This record gives sequence, C-alpha cells and structure tokens, in this order.
Amino acid sequence: MNGYQLTFFTQQDRKHDHMPLGEWLVQETQKLGIGGATLIAATEGFGHDRKLHSARFIELTDQPIEVTMAVSEQEAKRIFSHLKDEGVNIFYIKVPIEFGMTEEI
Repeated sequence: MNGYQLTFFTQQDRKHDHMPLGEWLVQETQKLGIGGATLIAATEGFGHDRKLHSARFIELTDQPIEVTMAVSEQEAKRIFSHLKDEGVNIFYIKVPIEFGMTEEI
C-alpha cells in the first residue's frame, strides 16, 4: 500500500486536553482508526527556537517526544483535519512511503 509516514515532534511538557501532547496524539489517532502509532522519547534535541531540549535525571518535562505512524492518504487527511479542528499546532514531517505486511508480498 502507498501512503505516508507521518512523524510529529513535540516535548513532554506540551499539553492538550490536560494530557501530554504526544500521548494525546497517540490516543486520538487510535480513535480515528489509524492502524498504529509509536511514541518515542528522545534523550536530546533542538527545534526552531534553537534551544536545546533534553531529558534530565530529575526533570523530564523538556524531553523531546516523537510520534510516528504509517497511514494512507485518506488517514493523513483525517489526522490533519482533526488537528486543525482541535487547534493543535505541531511540527511534522510527511514522507511518501510504501508499507504493508511481509506476508502480503
């Protein structure tokens, strides 16, 4: 199947509906019927503000978070429409891919 790899980048302390934005995004994509999403916590990174964000031993609020999924074109449209409706502004990468299960080859 052809579609997109969507990767969203945020940090642990960003919230939406009183929950971490990365966690909210995973739950919302599940509600939208997306086949899967992976939330990855990074050690360190920096964004458009050029500020270094990192996970520290005691404080994880500044920890970089990445949510990645493989979706069809229609699913991508549903996700972006939902984010717009919810007023969520988040950096993303959208890359055309081919995906599927090896048993289907």
